[in-house]
Amino acid sequence: MTDQQNTAASEEETAPQFSLQRIYVRDLSFEAPKSPAIFRQQWEPAVSLDLNTRQKQLEGDFFEVVLTLSVTVKNGEEVAFIAEVQQAGIFLIKNLDAGSMSHTLGAFCPNILFPYARETLDSLVTRGSFPALMLAPVNFDALYAQELQRMQESGEAPTVQ
Repeated sequence: MTDQQNTAASEEETAPQFSLQRIYVRDLSFEAPKSPAIFRQQWEPAVSLDLNTRQKQLEGDFFEVVLTLSVTVKNGEEVAFIAEVQQAGIFLIKNLDAGSMSHTLGAFCPNILFPYARETLDSLVTRGSFPALMLAPVNFDALYAQELQRMQESGEAPTVQ
């Protein structure tokens, strides 16, 4: 009976674990350099979106993942607004092999953070009196695979800071 309990306890200690500890806005900015004149023009926006992720190991098995969405919207040739949000999360991640850990930090965690970042960005833009952006979903698994391929071709190795 004791051997069974020890085996079960040992399996629990080595089983992969993942839990979300906290989601928060790390940084937020909004600039409308041509207001109020931009509001008097015909609205024909051109949206440019840049996204980036970074991660770092905190103490022990805790990791911070930061998803940055940067949007520049031009109306004609003029910049209507620039908005950026850094949506972050703290995750407890234990007992994953290196490949699984890299995928979890590079794709799975950003997938969790994206809806929060998108909502924060929409709210920020509408508070600036512009129409909501309604950003399309992002396939972080595909982006992660592209980045892995790029790194393999250049001889880089994935790292967690």
